[in-house]
Amino acid sequence: MAVMTSLITQNPIKITQITDTHLYGEPSGTLLKMNTNETLGHVLELVKANEDGIDLVLATGDITQDASEQSYVNFLKIVASLNSPFRWIPGNHDNAAVMQRIAEGTEANEKTAQLNNWLIILLDSSVLGQVHGKLTKTEIKFLTSVLRAAEKDDSIEHCLITMHHNPVPGNSAWMKDIGLENGEEFFEAIKISKKVRSLLYGHIHQELDFEHEGIRCMCTPSTCIQFKPNVTSFSLDRVNPGYRSLQLYSDGSIESVVRRVSGETFEADYNSPGY
Repeated sequence: MAVMTSLITQNPIKITQITDTHLYGEPSGTLLKMNTNETLGHVLELVKANEDGIDLVLATGDITQDASEQSYVNFLKIVASLNSPFRWIPGNHDNAAVMQRIAEGTEANEKTAQLNNWLIILLDSSVLGQVHGKLTKTEIKFLTSVLRAAEKDDSIEHCLITMHHNPVPGNSAWMKDIGLENGEEFFEAIKISKKVRSLLYGHIHQELDFEHEGIRCMCTPSTCIQFKPNVTSFSLDRVNPGYRSLQLYSDGSIESVVRRVSGETFEADYNSPGY
């Protein structure tokens, strides 16, 4: 199994997911006229107001919009204010090699973490320069090897898998080509384990919670712009940025809630045909 941090912590385990922050090297950078540095700040203030004793923060891709070194430095500085263990994975706007270099010597790049009887598995679904995602043969091999090891490990009873891209097709027609290219292969691969409980992802900038092939799938809103669901063409939703809070129980159950910033109105280009 890959290098893994193992922690004995509270029950339930408290996890905070933030995703699709789309930061720039310059804090003044905007995505469709929305200042992503500002909206992330509001979301983290919401986290601090609502979450006590976070065991792990998961940042699930599209950390930045311009993949600049400074944008990653900015993100790490901002998320450090939560004073919690932290992991990140790349999305389609990221550069995985730059992320590895910037966080070298920290635990941010670790691909597994065991908390009590739960194993968290972090996958890289990014394809450099492409919007869609794919799990490479190496990544699938890593996943299956970790799951096989977990099946034999009595200290692990439940697994949570996270990646950036949606492995199940999105709910809007324009999303048909931007998800995980080999989603079916992914779901076939995890059948070797009876311990997989849930899948956590981002990418499509909206809140989802559903079951697919017996696995609970949760998608989390972006900390900046939001995509309107169930539409034919690209369209921004007018709901505010947010994050997901999860509580993982020793019996394998999960309680989860999405919290959004309230009392603020954020500027965005709601007439944009895309980005």
